Amino acid sequence: MIQKIEFNIDELNSMKKYPKELFYKGNLELLKKPKISIIGTRRPLTYTKQLTAKIAAGLSNRGICIVSGAAMGIDSIAHQNAGSQNTIAVMANGLDIKYPSVNKSIIEKIEQEGLTLSQFESGFKATPWSFVVRNEVVVSLGDKLIVSEADLKSGSMRSVEFALKMNKEIFVLPHRLGESEGTNYLLKNSLATAIYDIDEFLCGFGTKTDICNDDFLEYCRKKPTLNEALLKFGNIVYEYELEGKIAIENNFIIVLF
Repeated sequence: MIQKIEFNIDELNSMKKYPKELFYKGNLELLKKPKISIIGTRRPLTYTKQLTAKIAAGLSNRGICIVSGAAMGIDSIAHQNAGSQNTIAVMANGLDIKYPSVNKSIIEKIEQEGLTLSQFESGFKATPWSFVVRNEVVVSLGDKLIVSEADLKSGSMRSVEFALKMNKEIFVLPHRLGESEGTNYLLKNSLATAIYDIDEFLCGFGTKTDICNDDFLEYCRKKPTLNEALLKFGNIVYEYELEGKIAIENNFIIVLF
């Protein structure tokens, strides 16, 4: 059921103009959590996909709500790896429309377990200018902004302009020359901070410092089942598997070094 928000969201006061109306589906309690916005290209490199997934999952595991725009590419990776129950999707269209259609199932799950927001009434179809408006809300909601990969002339870099005006701290993934020229430009001009060590970056957020001290690996040396590990530590299990620190064999966790 689409409902109208009847109170001001403090974070949106940083926008040039507070939205005239805001509509939502889902859990408004997520607005009370610490939030980080993750944005980027709709066609990310495999490298970018993997690291964005790890960052989103790691932040979510530490109690940070992930905000993004429900688009293809980086947005959908951020939403999915944060978990639908811990993510906010800001739409550039009315909430009765599932756009892009390829992300329909992702959006519906966020509506049921997380939170979707829009400035636009039912029936409104996305336009080039409504994406810009959507992007400002995405940036405003987050305490910080992560740009995983972006071309110089892109919607993500327009979002960066919003972040700079709002004095938001911006983080980017390091890329090779000729790739992600937008984020490389930000680094060159000291407008963003590179995430060179994801574990170190993640340990600056939330309260699960025990994970940062590798208590998780010590736990895994006891060869717990996958379900036991997930129940105790959540998505960190898959992060460590992706890094090659552990393996899952016959539903048991094995430490690889």
